This record gives sequence, structure tokens and C-alpha cells, in this order.
Amino acid sequence: MRSSGWKNRSRPAGARWALVALAALCASSCRVDMHVQPKLKPDNGSTFFQDGRADRPEIPDTVARGKMRTDELLYTGRVNGVVADQFPFPVTRQVLERGRARFNIYCSPCHDYTGSGRGMVVQRGFPPPPSYHIDRLRQAPAGHFFEVMTEGYGAMYSYAGRIPPEDRWAIVAYIRALQLSQHATLDDVPTGERQQLTSGAK
Repeated sequence: MRSSGWKNRSRPAGARWALVALAALCASSCRVDMHVQPKLKPDNGSTFFQDGRADRPEIPDTVARGKMRTDELLYTGRVNGVVADQFPFPVTRQVLERGRARFNIYCSPCHDYTGSGRGMVVQRGFPPPPSYHIDRLRQAPAGHFFEVMTEGYGAMYSYAGRIPPEDRWAIVAYIRALQLSQHATLDDVPTGERQQLTSGAK
């Protein structure tokens, strides 16, 4: 009787261990780690999608976060579709200094540091751009310069992918400063600084 009772008591424990072992076996056989999952690589084929491509097309009418570009003036240089002669933000000393730095990097090789159109690559044979100081460009609206930088014009290619919109506007502000510097009169000089100019001339 004792032997029979001992066997009856041991069966449930053995069954429990068998179930644990079976569960562990199932878990290990069904496990899929990240390193063995299918990998979709750009420009490669894929059998996962019906069209056979790994790259997914953009969903129509979606816009990347922060890229709505609802400010027409800032992003196109136009207002209601017309080239604007205004800036999308106040032109401060900081904006002009930023514009000068960007102009010297991107524009001066062709336009030179004064905007005359006789930059170093022009001296090496590249077609010269027009001077910023001719009447046509002095009278051109600010948005015109922004648009040319954005879209390109003639031999000049687009800088939209190289210079952010805010920096393009800073360059436009600096171009206006260059234009003013070449055609300024004594009346354009602040009153407190005129004496320095007149005394130096003597």
C-alpha cells in the first residue's frame, strides 16, 4: 500500500515537470529574434510586398513634421503669387552679419566681395554674372534675389539644397547693403558719424 501511495503522489510532480519541459521546448522552437527577421533594404527587391519593392511610396497628401511651409514669403519670396519687395523678418545687424558670412562663402566666387560680378571663378573664365549695382538689379524687388537663389538662373544653379531659406534672406539683406554702399550719399550716413567722414576728408 505504501508503495502504491508513493507512486500516486509522485505522478502529479512528474507530470508537472513534463509540462514545464514541453513549454520550454515550444518557446525555444517558436522564438524569432530580431537578428533573424527579414530586413528590407533601400533599392532592393522584396517578396514581402506585392509590388516586389522594399521601398514604400510616399503616402499622398502627407507632409513631414515641421515642413508645412505655409509662409509664402519666407519660402518663395512672393506674396499672393507676386514677387515681394519685403523681408519675412526684421533685418538686424545680426542678420546682415549672417548674410555677409553666407555671401562670402557661396556668392563671392562669382559675384566677388562687392557684388561687381568679377569673382575669382569669373577671372578664370566662367561667364560673368551681372553686377548688383546696375539699375535693373538695384530696382529689383528683394524677392527676386531670393527666387534666383532658390530656383537658379542662367548659368547659376539652385542653392535651395545648400542654403536654408532664412540664410537666403540674410544674403538678400546683405546684397541690399552692398548696393547701398556703392550708391550712398552723405545724407545716408547717421548724423553722429558724419563728422568723422567730413573731418577725414579734410
